[in-house]
Amino acid sequence: MRAPRILPLLRPRSLCWRPTGTESGSAPRRFSAVAGGAAPSQRLDLRGIYPPLTTPFTSRGEVDCHRLEENMRLYAEVPFRGFVVQGSTGEAPYLTQQERLEVVRRLRQAVSKEKLLLAGTGCESTRATIEMTAQMADKGADAALVVTPCYYRGSMTSAALIHHYTEVAEASPIPVILYSVPANTGLELPNEVVLTLAQHPNIVGLKDSGGNITRLGLLVHRTHHEDFQVLAGSAGFLLASYIVGAAGGICALANVLGTPLCQLESLCHTGSWNEARELQRRLIEPNIAVTYKFGIPGLKQAMEWFGYYGGLCRAPLLPLSKTQVTELHQDFSSNGWL
Repeated sequence: MRAPRILPLLRPRSLCWRPTGTESGSAPRRFSAVAGGAAPSQRLDLRGIYPPLTTPFTSRGEVDCHRLEENMRLYAEVPFRGFVVQGSTGEAPYLTQQERLEVVRRLRQAVSKEKLLLAGTGCESTRATIEMTAQMADKGADAALVVTPCYYRGSMTSAALIHHYTEVAEASPIPVILYSVPANTGLELPNEVVLTLAQHPNIVGLKDSGGNITRLGLLVHRTHHEDFQVLAGSAGFLLASYIVGAAGGICALANVLGTPLCQLESLCHTGSWNEARELQRRLIEPNIAVTYKFGIPGLKQAMEWFGYYGGLCRAPLLPLSKTQVTELHQDFSSNGWL
């Protein structure tokens, strides 16, 4: 069952899919060239809602580009600013380098040029991240979303993180977005690291999934003059993030309830706070269900109920049990979405 449409939808765009190939806030940043890279001179406006796309698989566990195409045709009806590919929700750690690059190539061919394509390029080493970022740019990514290296988290001091991101930004031919997701990495980018890196001309923003609104508001305030944009990393605190000045959100729930999340953005921009508050309340339990409670298997299951293809995850992630499916359904139905 598809969710009711509560916003006028954008006119669907024609997608050119080739199976054998691939408002308010601070002003968008204008880039100048940086040493070692080829930073673009045009503006990059991050404001808006982005779904971090899931990766569909065939019954044999291969990346299913046909199913990805079907999902993208449906997402073309939703007024997203763009799409995030090969992030945490895309099961990027479970994909080979070749698979990750091919998915980005295919999506760039399928998605309108008006839509931003933000590609996860973070690896554990600085060298590997630089290489992956260059390759993702070559496949058509508009910006690189770089998660914190965390395997040796005890050694990831502020100095080490600043050095890592600076080296990546200097070498990157596309803008870099910092990505702090402590629930997955066990490491939160320290405030002083973000504030230092925000001064770099090729580091344009931060996706913060930690959920600390005080921190998020502080970073928005302290980077206001740096032309640096902060994006909420979850639908559960999207309203609060807009209140303190966030530019948008990269939200797993947008894979399922994209139109309501875009409506929430619109309500915030027009100052319709009562309606925004009510909508946010209805999104909290479904968001918890597809993130903290059941994770990607829960998200993919929910996608099936709303007309998208979710399918199985790649091992070692397991599908939900019958009991979990029932509980997940209740989290959506009790809030009026099913």
